[in-house]
Amino acid sequence: MTDNDVENKTQNQAAPQEHREAYKVLIVDDEPDFVEALRRTLESNSYQVATCSNRPAVQEAMKTHPSVIVLGTLAPAGETFAVYEWLERDPRYRNIPIMVIDARLDDRPLRGLRRFEGLQMDMEDYASKPIEPASVMLRLRSLLQAATAKIRVLVTDDHTMVRTGICSVLSLQKDIEVVGEAADGMQALDKALRLVPNVALMDIVMPVMSGIEATKLIVKQCPETKVLILTQYDEEENMIVAKQSGAFGFIPKKAASSELLVGIRSVALGKYYPPSFAELIVK
Repeated sequence: MTDNDVENKTQNQAAPQEHREAYKVLIVDDEPDFVEALRRTLESNSYQVATCSNRPAVQEAMKTHPSVIVLGTLAPAGETFAVYEWLERDPRYRNIPIMVIDARLDDRPLRGLRRFEGLQMDMEDYASKPIEPASVMLRLRSLLQAATAKIRVLVTDDHTMVRTGICSVLSLQKDIEVVGEAADGMQALDKALRLVPNVALMDIVMPVMSGIEATKLIVKQCPETKVLILTQYDEEENMIVAKQSGAFGFIPKKAASSELLVGIRSVALGKYYPPSFAELIVK
């Protein structure tokens, strides 16, 4: 990518046009009237719809890779949360946006989310019954627009071959766009401020300015950008320092081939990666 290519990038990309005929919505709910009303509304607006009323059916339906999931009510209490946990554990599905629709207040002891479950869920949207199908459709549309927008990535590493390799991998992804490269922390800060990427991949040890110092400044001056540390220095001490600096994720280079794409997609959604990174205690 040349400097002219970078300069020609706009700082704020418009959301892509919708192609609703390609969107697949999975409705997980065991209340037939609610499911049928929502299905009719979505299908009349050109969405493809599948429905499930129990956990085994969800596991089978996920093989079709839905674009978005409506996670409604399942009996007994705890079953909805069990489905959510299963989705989050599977790297194939954890980045599919989820709209949770909780039970009516009176029904929650039987089929709704218990308080401790709700606190552990990192869903993209939440509502509770009763809710109009048209309202659900509008909220799903917003989720899909956000999910299908390309993730803008800035790649920072002082080794040209490493940057080239990373950019080659990212260029093959339909939902990711490399908007710039930087060879040190100072360049990373400058390009983050000019290009406003969604994610900045950041090495730690670099000339001029370290990745840690650059992360601190990017977090402060460009909060729209989430920093994902990618380094060969994978000691816990470095993870803690990265967390203290404001990074959203930490991936050792030896694990980059299997974790890089998942990590980028996770931090772009504002989620810590790996999940254990969120649990690090910093002082």
